[in-house]
Amino acid sequence: MTDFRYATVVVIGAGQAGLSAGFHLQRAGFVSALDGAGAADTRSFVMLDANPAAGGAWQHRWESLRVRTLNAIFDLPRMSKPDMNPDEPSSTAVSRYFAEFEAANELPIERPVRVSEVRRAGAEAGTAEAGTSGGGYVVETDAGTWHAEYLINATGTWNNPVQPDYPGADTFLGVQQHTRDYVRLEDFAGLRTAVVGAGISALQQLEEISRVTDALWYTRRPPEWMDTEFDTQAGREVIQRVTADVEAGRVTGSVVSYTGLPANAPYVRAAKARGVLKRRPMFVAIEPHGVREADGTFTSLDAIVWATGFKGDLAHLEGLGLRTSAGGITMRGTEVLGEPALHLIGFGPSQSTVGANRAGRDAVRAIERQLAGPSPATIA
Repeated sequence: MTDFRYATVVVIGAGQAGLSAGFHLQRAGFVSALDGAGAADTRSFVMLDANPAAGGAWQHRWESLRVRTLNAIFDLPRMSKPDMNPDEPSSTAVSRYFAEFEAANELPIERPVRVSEVRRAGAEAGTAEAGTSGGGYVVETDAGTWHAEYLINATGTWNNPVQPDYPGADTFLGVQQHTRDYVRLEDFAGLRTAVVGAGISALQQLEEISRVTDALWYTRRPPEWMDTEFDTQAGREVIQRVTADVEAGRVTGSVVSYTGLPANAPYVRAAKARGVLKRRPMFVAIEPHGVREADGTFTSLDAIVWATGFKGDLAHLEGLGLRTSAGGITMRGTEVLGEPALHLIGFGPSQSTVGANRAGRDAVRAIERQLAGPSPATIA
């Protein structure tokens, strides 16, 4: 028999979406599964976080990303964010806020715990004890196995960076890294650098690096600019578009792919004033000392920063076969279609900070409704 611990709900991830889910589970009367209360006749939950400390992906943001350059941080449930020093690194300021929220709510978080695989429990030997349904999910981690009736996945995107496989990339003799590994602009002083990407991170890093060296900006397509302020109505329209894609089982893009780039952001204005906001068509090949342009000319480079975004960190769910033929995951609200005990938050329409908060609440409400009705294993 496999040894495992039991929780009614396992939350994977403790970034903004996961913390919201944990808060609402606690308010709904779920108790910690870490206190020995994780019996099948008690509504319990646990949160598994791969990070070494509070802060979600924020703790890994590059050193020079300061509070004043952030677009927005939405308040966590019932705890307004404190006044933050505009010149403090966002990695420390936001992480401290998250840590204070965790402590104030005494959330049952285990870290660092990495989930390697999730599979349906069904009639799997060793997963059903007296009082359990034998359904739900088996959650395999590097710190043991959990059995959960419901799963809330809030793993975000940080651990799944997208880096194109460009011809000749392995021959490049200079510095080559993804946004995920970018630390500080000083590392690029004197290094002629290509910044590749059409998102906010690309623009921020282009502006930063151009302070200390020659920086060139490459994108696959001409960027689309958002000249107006991103207001509540614009936000609703974006959510509607992303929701339509998710409900159709299509792959969703980044938030910026739906909104366009903020033309009036301070870092955009600074890059424009410095004369570096000049987009180049994507190069066609990488060579040891630079890149081959689309027109056949050669551009020498010392470094390439791939600010090419991230995708949902869902490798641990791949064994469940959730993908459609179009490559997406079909959802209704936070529920995966045909998998009513599985909720994805901080994904699709809830990628934004405000969306993540709401998704955490909505997932818990859905689980409460399901617990009040038929077992999720019997829902068609």
